[in-house]
Formats: sequence, structure tokens, C-alpha cells
Amino acid sequence: MTAPNDSRDIVLAFSGGLDTSFCVPYLKEQGWNVHTVFADTGGVDAEERATIEARAAELGVASHVTVDGGPAIWSGFVKPFVWAGEGYQGQYPLLVSDRYLIVDASLARARELGTNAIAHGCTGMGNDQVRFDLAVKAQGDYRIVAPIREIQKQHTQTRAYEQAYLEERAFGVRAKQKAYTINENLLGLTMSGGEIDAWEAPGEGARGWCARREQWPAEALEVTLRFENGEAVALDGQELSGEKILAKLNTMFAQYGVGRGMYTGDTTIGLKGRIVFEAPGLAALLAAHRALEEAVLTKQQNRFKPDIARKWVELVYEGFFHDPLKADLEAFLASSQRTVNGEVVLRTQGGRVDAVAVRSPHLLNAKGATYAQSADWGVEEAEGFIKLFGMSSTLWAEVNGGQGGG
Repeated sequence: MTAPNDSRDIVLAFSGGLDTSFCVPYLKEQGWNVHTVFADTGGVDAEERATIEARAAELGVASHVTVDGGPAIWSGFVKPFVWAGEGYQGQYPLLVSDRYLIVDASLARARELGTNAIAHGCTGMGNDQVRFDLAVKAQGDYRIVAPIREIQKQHTQTRAYEQAYLEERAFGVRAKQKAYTINENLLGLTMSGGEIDAWEAPGEGARGWCARREQWPAEALEVTLRFENGEAVALDGQELSGEKILAKLNTMFAQYGVGRGMYTGDTTIGLKGRIVFEAPGLAALLAAHRALEEAVLTKQQNRFKPDIARKWVELVYEGFFHDPLKADLEAFLASSQRTVNGEVVLRTQGGRVDAVAVRSPHLLNAKGATYAQSADWGVEEAEGFIKLFGMSSTLWAEVNGGQGGG
């Protein structure tokens, strides 16, 4: 149940960045009592968390709450994403999927306050507005206010306008926010704006967690991950909650520059989106899970599963987090993980990560045969298999004079 429409309380999903900082005085000047919610989905330390809370107080919000979103982002996104094992358009690891958990935290706060008004700082050109709005609409009859979309009707250089708006009201703007839009959470970090949007090489400031090449440690890093039903449950023999495993992997592999890339993709609204992203922990998790999964699933499972995975990724990317099809696909993904149990050793010397050892009671290796080495079948059986397996192509060549396809 949502609240009556006449409340002047509004809940703003707040990160302390330029866009959401602008939203606070903008909404207040329109007569709203602004209540901010920071859903801490990781990627910030205690100092940054305190900075965000202080920023909300400086801007004069009616109330501010911080919510721990780590467990929710692991169970709600990371676990099925790793099961799927696919990035959007084969590259992007959906690093802003914490938006759906931020929506949940904002709606919970709205229910506490007895209001149905929700605000966000998403732009009118990006994907986040779609994710945020659809996630809200799927959960009730709420009023959505999007100040950045509103000002874009009159101002083409919105970031410059937001900065001037805040400075005119004596609210400072952090130097990093002047150049880039930065999203940071447990999943990783994305950066856009500046020379990135101009299709030029990223500047020195466009770097987050991942160390530069000259900073990589000289010694290689090896870690062991243990999986149960496709979910990481232990790191180097220590059982930890999923979000803690991912946080540790982020720290360890970021030192070696793992998981950093540039991505240009097709956005939900049809524009081309270009970002720098860093996802060291997810890169490690995906490498380990894929190595284990490929070794324990059947050939047919390994062939078919990417089709399901790509559709799941598309739904999440485009805002359909609550669509019934997503739940249907997750039922398949969960079923496919029944035998994805075991340990994987990961190794990196910098820049990339490799699965160098796999141990599982479910490895599909034949006791009497090793690929390209030995076999427990005879020459006649091999020749018979090849004859039958290639029958269609062989017949085509015989009928058509061996001219080949095309």
C-alpha cells in the first residue's frame, strides 16, 4: 500500500554526488521536505560514508538514513549474475545494478514516512532512469520526481548548470565531481563524462581502484575460491558471507589492475554509452566460476546456458528486474548449478586473472581417456563415430561434386 498523494515529504535516493546534491535544494525550493537515503552497497569506506552523511546535513535535509545494502546486492544480483556468467554485449558486468536495491531501500523509507513521493538524480539520457522508474512502478503507485530530467528541458550543459546552482547557494562541489560522473559500489566502479564522453583517451583522473601497470606487485597473486551450488562460500579456506568475499577480492585484485576496461554499448534508450569500468572482484569470481562450471556441466548444458544468461542480463540491464521472465530464467540458472561444487585456484601477475587449477567431485573426466593423449576405445569405434557424425556434410559433398558450401 502506498500513501496518500498530498504528503509534502519526498524520499531522495542520495549518493552525495553532484546530481543528488543538486536535487536537495532544488526539491526544497519546490516545497518538498526532503528525506535522503544512502543505500551503502559497498565501494565506500567509513570516511566516505561519513562524508555522505555530512553532505546531506549540509544541504539541509529533513532526515537522512544509511542502509547496509551489501547482503541484498549479493543475494539479489551477484549470485544470479555469476550463475549467468555473461556481461552485457559480452563485456559490461552490470555494475550499476545496485540501483534496484537502492529503490528497495528508498521505498521502505517512504513507507516509514507515509509518503508515496520518490525522487532520484538520474539523467534523461541514461539507463538509470529506466531502471529506477520501472523498479518503482513494479512495486506500487508512487509519484516519481526526477529533477535532472526536468532541468534538461531548459539546459543543455546540465552538469555545469548543477555546479553553478550549488555554488550560488554556497554549497561546494568536490573537484572530482566537476570532471566525471562516478558510480562506486560493491560490484565495481564506473566513470563517464569529460574526455570519456568525447570519445577520447581517458585522462589520469579517470582511475578508481585499479593500480597502474608500474604499481603492480612483483610477486604473483594466488587465491582459492570454494563454491557450493555455484555460489562462492569460502576464500583461501575461510568461510565468509558473499559480500565479504567480493569486497576482499576487490582489494586483492585491484592491486594488480584486474577488471579494468572501457566499454561502448547500446543503451536502453538507443544512444551509445561509453564508460571506463573497474570490477576486479567480479572479474575474479567470474573466471573461477566459469572454469568450474565448464568442467562439471554437460556439453549440452554449456552450449544452451549462455542463451538463457544473455536474456537474463538484458532484462537486468534494461530495467526489467521485477519482470516474471527474470524469475523464470533464474529458476533455470539455479537448477544448472546443482553440481557446481568445488575449488578453483586463481592466479594473476597483473592485468588478467586465470583459473589455474580446478578440484571437484563432479568433474566430467572419463577414467580411461584423456583428451589428445589416451583413449579406452578402439580405432574402429572412432572411425564409425566420425562417419556417422559427419554423414550430412559428407553426403552433400558427394551429391554436389565436393565443391564445398557457399
